[in-house]
Amino acid sequence: MEDAAGASVPPHERGATRIEDRVVAKIASQAAREALLGAPGTDAAHAAVVVRGAAARIRVGVELGFPSDIGAQCRVVRHAVAERVKALAGFEVPEVSVEVERLHSTRHGGPRQGRVR
Repeated sequence: MEDAAGASVPPHERGATRIEDRVVAKIASQAAREALLGAPGTDAAHAAVVVRGAAARIRVGVELGFPSDIGAQCRVVRHAVAERVKALAGFEVPEVSVEVERLHSTRHGGPRQGRVR
């Protein structure tokens, strides 16, 4: 990198880009929604992020259809979120915690209010 006079600027004098936690959370939420796209009964996903240095620890809350392979869906979400955050924000993602907040019965046409008996 060169300055206005054409001289080389050493790396330690260059600026740095700071990506806000909320931006990383939006990337993670979108990745989780896309990972679950097409799975019956799935609903919105949201994320909380803690960034420390070059690493982001992420907690994703999801709503899933039931009956389904919940473990497999959580694995897909973990992988998709980690890959997308690394690709778009450049953070290592040592931990993605997936929290299933609600299960929706796929037998009754998706999300509904109340309990399934």
